[in-house]
Amino acid sequence: MNRRKPEFQSIDMSAWPTVAYTEFDEVARRAFERHRQALERYAAGEPIKAIEQSTGVNRRQLYRWLARAMLQHPDGRPVGFRALVRYLRIAEYVRIRDVQVRGERGSCGTAGALTQLLERYPALSGWLLLQVRQRKVLLEQIHTDGGLRTRLRGLQTLHDEFLRQCRSVGLTAADYPFNTAGHAIRSLSRRLKAELLRSFGTAARAAGASHLKGLPHPREGTSPAATRPYQVVEFDGHRLDIRLKVVVRDPLGFEHEFEMERVWLLVIIDVCTRAVLGYHIALAREYSRYDVVKTIENALEPHRPRSFTIPGLAYGPQDSFPSQRLPELAYATWETMKLDNAKANLANEALTALCEFIGCIADAGPKYSPDERPYIERFFGTIASRLSSRLPGYTGAHPRDVRRALSDPKGDLRLYVSISELEELVEYAIAGYNGTPHSGLNNATPLEAIEHFVRGRGTLVTWLAEQHRRTLCLMQSARRCRVRAYLDQGVRPHINLHGVRYTNGVLATSTHLIGHQLLIYMNADDLRSVRAFLADGTELGILDAQGAWRVVPHNLKLRQEIRRQAGKRRRHSAVAVNPIETYVKEKVAQAKKTRKAATELAHVMRLLAAAPTTRTPPGPPRPTEKPPTAAQSAPPSVDVTSADESTPRPTARARKLSIGTGQVF
Repeated sequence: MNRRKPEFQSIDMSAWPTVAYTEFDEVARRAFERHRQALERYAAGEPIKAIEQSTGVNRRQLYRWLARAMLQHPDGRPVGFRALVRYLRIAEYVRIRDVQVRGERGSCGTAGALTQLLERYPALSGWLLLQVRQRKVLLEQIHTDGGLRTRLRGLQTLHDEFLRQCRSVGLTAADYPFNTAGHAIRSLSRRLKAELLRSFGTAARAAGASHLKGLPHPREGTSPAATRPYQVVEFDGHRLDIRLKVVVRDPLGFEHEFEMERVWLLVIIDVCTRAVLGYHIALAREYSRYDVVKTIENALEPHRPRSFTIPGLAYGPQDSFPSQRLPELAYATWETMKLDNAKANLANEALTALCEFIGCIADAGPKYSPDERPYIERFFGTIASRLSSRLPGYTGAHPRDVRRALSDPKGDLRLYVSISELEELVEYAIAGYNGTPHSGLNNATPLEAIEHFVRGRGTLVTWLAEQHRRTLCLMQSARRCRVRAYLDQGVRPHINLHGVRYTNGVLATSTHLIGHQLLIYMNADDLRSVRAFLADGTELGILDAQGAWRVVPHNLKLRQEIRRQAGKRRRHSAVAVNPIETYVKEKVAQAKKTRKAATELAHVMRLLAAAPTTRTPPGPPRPTEKPPTAAQSAPPSVDVTSADESTPRPTARARKLSIGTGQVF
């Protein structure tokens, strides 16, 4: 017959916290071992009588230890073997008697009186917890070597309000806490400290912390580590700690230098091999979702070597990028990308490019947790130590950094690094990082590690679909635009997209499409043309921007900025005026006064310098067509200065130009 108690039928001691009993004295250690042996034998199913004879432990004491061991400790775990430690208090002290006044010195023996008061009057307990949540009292930590010492701020004001609350519930001068000398201010202080220190989050916020850090995330123990290339990558942006300049040449050939704002360096790094897959420099005060997608595009495309103009800069024998050294890694995709909770990272365009176009998992970790992406944070530290801190105009890690004063050019713009020089330096630094031995890879370089996995072990990687490689639709966003036309004015069918008209030969003659909606795919990097589809999914063709917007390459950000400034000044430009050229002239004039204008000027200049000679139509890839003839493949000749004739015609007659005399009437 089983005489065991029902609550002790099944005991799992595998999760019980243990005790370092080997540090006890000889007598205490032997007693603890004997008591632990009794509990283990009971859990193994040995009869209670045999346990008493072999260990000398009374069954009543054994049941008492079991009951104590199965209780929940304040740390959230069971008490376990800690219940066998002598003089260890498990339950809190509970007061039974009321506080009695004895003589003129007041009351004595008030242990547990405040707890008893709060149990009798739950309204006081709720009010006290509300004051803690509303931070009516603050916690200040005193840094000493003797342990954690704290003191409260605002205790006296809270104590006065507490006494008023006690009077409101019906307590009189003969009741606690009014019958004590200090009106229980010391007990209230201990109670508040215990409540604040009950959890680290409450204590940290009461001490003035804005966010918590250092807690291991639960996913760290369950998520698999990266064991092969392109399994997990990390993405983040770093604002370079360096003052920059932009150099502009006027029509006479003279150079003008303007100080610009600091720029952002966006990087994608592979976790397994620590290799940098791609990067992008964003010339803006804050990087946008288009910069995020541009970084992804640079990581997918085969890396193109740069021609260095700075003397002494050149690729080393081991310096390059993964897609540059291993051509088979061009358009290789990854499975998971770790990024932070920045708005640009979680925008619809960025998530669409990651989840739908590439087909990877976007892992946005908890807020204010840079430890979730340790490898890219360490990479940015390497860039700061090897590049930024060695250049003139270094702003330092903090305002009191001595390197900030040592590298200050004293306002001499000639010593500042230009944006073109920075692009070469960043290219040289990242390529050198990929070819430098890494301590986390057993002193192998990131490129050697990725070559070992891909060519040595034959690790399989996934590639982007062939039809997506032709256009790289990462920068596209689908929009629905209604076809408009004005019959009484003779204006042919067209669509309006970001303040500019788009049309082509087919749409201009399709009267039946007036009022219908078209599905538009645009490339945010080049808005000179868009791709249009009908509502049923059939392709309509390439729509070209009208006026000067078709001639000069520009992106969405530049167009929005030009239209915003034109709206502020209420200026209606004529058709023959090039808005981008006017915008550049204004920024040159404003760059002498503000660094923001100089940054925008540098952005436009880099865009115009890197503009493609031919426009790549955005959107889904077209079906395979017959190769065009030589006459059809030749691009039409377009004069940049004549915006009114920006739309080339297949056949055009020469017009007689009327040249004025230059006289002003």
